[in-house]
Amino acid sequence: MKKLRKRALIYPIVMTVLTYLPILVVAVYSFNESKLSSKWDGFSLKWYAELFRDDSILEALGNSVFLGVTSSVLAAVIATSAALGMAKSKLPLKHWVEKLALLPLIIPEIVLGMVFLAFFSLLGLPFGMLTLIIAHTAFCIPYIYTEVAAALENLDLSAVEAARDLGAGRLTAFFTVTLPMLSPAVISGMFLSFAMSFDDVIISIFVTGVSVNTLPIKVYTQIKTGLSPKINALCTIMLAVSVLCLAIAGILKKIHRKYS
Repeated sequence: MKKLRKRALIYPIVMTVLTYLPILVVAVYSFNESKLSSKWDGFSLKWYAELFRDDSILEALGNSVFLGVTSSVLAAVIATSAALGMAKSKLPLKHWVEKLALLPLIIPEIVLGMVFLAFFSLLGLPFGMLTLIIAHTAFCIPYIYTEVAAALENLDLSAVEAARDLGAGRLTAFFTVTLPMLSPAVISGMFLSFAMSFDDVIISIFVTGVSVNTLPIKVYTQIKTGLSPKINALCTIMLAVSVLCLAIAGILKKIHRKYS
């Protein structure tokens, strides 16, 4: 029995090593003094300094942050409204409508990218930040919708009913009672969707314009022309931002479950 348990532990250990070892190597070599990844010349922040002196990368970083924040906020408004509407709906096909709303989570990104490309071309929209925001908002909605929908299932409606009995209107009751109770789920979903938007490259390549670069696209294009140590530093920063967003989302989710 003990041998079986030991063997069972081997597989997750191997999977963890194979998954995180390349990430660890990239992060370690982002602090390497040498330009060559084949040798270690000592600890240095040289490539981070070089990175922040690169105007094109800083511009791409600004575009990615603006895109992630904008699409997360828009997705939060749409997803929260949709979750509230579906919670109150008595449609016979309500279950299937909810499943349909989650389709972007399982559809391959390359398919979504091609669909957005064809759709925007059909509408005649100029490709750039506008098309990026629309596309990112669309695929961020399910992340926030799932969080808010789950929170609504455990929501105590007595406080909302009490507010309505005391004369509060629907909007007043929503902003003073319902939204504060849902805010951990909404914010958690927003951090998760920001991380997904910040890291996206496949969909962004299909819908961006010539003059607009996001950070992941910048990394992808620089890798094709030759790997610079600055890319290691950039990837480490992007990884840190993604992990931080996911950690905050997880903490908020635990807080919400504890007090719901």
